[in-house]
Amino acid sequence: MSNSSMDESVRAELGRLRDSIDNIDAAVIHMLAERFKATQQVGHLKAAHKLPPADPAREARQIARLRELAENAKLDPAFAEKFLNFIIAEVIRHHETIARA
Repeated sequence: MSNSSMDESVRAELGRLRDSIDNIDAAVIHMLAERFKATQQVGHLKAAHKLPPADPAREARQIARLRELAENAKLDPAFAEKFLNFIIAEVIRHHETIARA
């Protein structure tokens, strides 16, 4: 196999893998958008019933659940927890904004 054909096969494989990554990234964004639509509804429901924007007990359960899912999926559970904490912080910020409105 010559270097040029090897290079072409590597380029083709990189392109295939990157296309897959791009598709996954798009799916993640769409799933996050759907998740935030649901959490916005939760925020309006909480505000209507004068409930606090944060629910630490639920958040702790979600983190434990996500860590277990991550372990089962062979994903670093610490990364999964950081990711969920980032999302939870944004959700709470949205809920606080809704409650003030």
